[in-house]
Amino acid sequence: MTFRIRPATRADLPAIVRLLWDDDTARHREDPSEPLDPRYLAAFEAIDANPDQILAVAELDGEVAGTLQLTFLPGLSFRGSWRGQVEAVRIAPHLRNRGLGEAMLEWAFDQCRARDCKLVQLTTTNERVAAQRFYARLGMKPTHVGMKLHLRD
Repeated sequence: MTFRIRPATRADLPAIVRLLWDDDTARHREDPSEPLDPRYLAAFEAIDANPDQILAVAELDGEVAGTLQLTFLPGLSFRGSWRGQVEAVRIAPHLRNRGLGEAMLEWAFDQCRARDCKLVQLTTTNERVAAQRFYARLGMKPTHVGMKLHLRD
């Protein structure tokens, strides 16, 4: 079994969008049909061009098994410290409960340590109770209330 985590490529985009879509909370907002909506490619190119962004995939025996996006954020709080923001963590349903998600998050934590981040943060929907237990098992704590305002559909 060969497992690795690497930066995503344009060729990974259909698999990443399928992973994003294959989630009860996201099916109404994602569209994995091909050809992909050109906005996905535009977003990928913007992420790929930004040195403070990493769109990563976990690859298991050549298959895209998971994905996450990691953003490095500068800030004035904590005496000008950087923080890592983890988004869109997904593992293919048929590959869950094999430690891939933990490996991806530990990889993200290591990336943040290498960039001298003070902390790592993420948000998850209230409905994702199992995900919340998973993040807590990795040492994350629910310290804040997240709030969002959707500006458009």
